[in-house]
Amino acid sequence: MKKRSFRLHDGKHGAALAVRVTPRASRNEIVEVLSDGTIKIHVTAPPVGGEANEAVLKFLAEVLETPVSNLEVVAGANGRDKLISVLNMDAEVVHKKIIQHLG
Repeated sequence: MKKRSFRLHDGKHGAALAVRVTPRASRNEIVEVLSDGTIKIHVTAPPVGGEANEAVLKFLAEVLETPVSNLEVVAGANGRDKLISVLNMDAEVVHKKIIQHLG
């Protein structure tokens, strides 16, 4: 399986966040930042019916202290590796908040 290399970067109206999701975990948490910049996240929700995606967005909204409406899965909705758009927040702020919440 070919690994995609995502990077956190500033966009027009916010930042893009690459995440790798592990569903059905014991708790919602940010586990680590991988060497390619991908954020590894565990969520308790199962990967069916979009439940894991919804859980990731709700969890990240709490971590980033932003409304869920400012977050969107823009790539990888059906896989473990996702690209999430974060509106109205630059990459530096996103990075600081993610680091503060590392497992």
